[in-house]
Amino acid sequence: MAMAALRREGRRFASPLISPRPVTAVRSSLISEDETPFGVRSISTQVVRNRMKSVKNIQKITKAMKMVAASKLRAIQVKTENSRGLWQPFTALLGDTPSVDIKKNVIVTISSDKGLCGGINSTSVKISKAIYKLNSGPDKENKYVVLGEKAKAQLIRDSKKDIEVSITELQKHPLNYTQVSVIADDILKNVEFDALRIVFNKFQSVVSFLPTMATILSPEVVERESESGGKLGDLDLYEIEGGDTKGEILQNLTEFQFSCVLFNAILENACSEQGARMSAMDSSSRNAGEMLDRLTLTYNRSLSLSLSLTHTHTHTH
Repeated sequence: MAMAALRREGRRFASPLISPRPVTAVRSSLISEDETPFGVRSISTQVVRNRMKSVKNIQKITKAMKMVAASKLRAIQVKTENSRGLWQPFTALLGDTPSVDIKKNVIVTISSDKGLCGGINSTSVKISKAIYKLNSGPDKENKYVVLGEKAKAQLIRDSKKDIEVSITELQKHPLNYTQVSVIADDILKNVEFDALRIVFNKFQSVVSFLPTMATILSPEVVERESESGGKLGDLDLYEIEGGDTKGEILQNLTEFQFSCVLFNAILENACSEQGARMSAMDSSSRNAGEMLDRLTLTYNRSLSLSLSLTHTHTHTH
């Protein structure tokens, strides 16, 4: 009976149980069969108590992380909603045309630096890889620009040679347009592109985000499409004032458009990250509560059985 109970508790508890006495003492006729289960039961309740304590500590941490994420989300959400007005005029003027046939693609993948936020980073990486595959061909070139540690860690495994620029710790300081415009300028200086494909998660609510791609064409492609009467044919309806040529104006517009769209994309992704973290921590807290309920029930049953066996043992002697 004693050995069967010991096997149920697991081999890792064998040494604490039998270490006070020699191995032969357990099987000695001097110790009755009824005495042995009490040691096993006390170890069982102690293990459950320790596990309950661990689960309670985890629950405290997840609840605290949820509150921190909620606080950060409120701070970023206002900025995000205000930033949406920056890129919309550019979409009206230059459009968002992902189907334009081009040779050099640069995929800008935006992710978080920290984990515990659901699947938002994996989603961004999967979409980036799908865009890469979709635009592959004998005369086409695809490169990555990675913002955030999590996307970098995933893409570097099988696409290390295709990563042109990698930037991390974006949210080490509060995000502002000046900071993002410097990042945008660094990217434009280090990559050659016909189209920039910005992949991010658009914030919808605390429990919902939408994987999104924004396309920004190079000034040369914009001018080509405009002159050929393609998807940007209406651009020639605007008059150019001042001494700048059409190419110079398009160059300035493209750079400004990229910084505005990137600013909004980083903020949208930051909002989605905090919302996803809130949901993940809330789910973890609930799971910890359910586990604690089950452990409490197990502990009470084990304690009740131990007390009843002690009572029986006292009456027997």
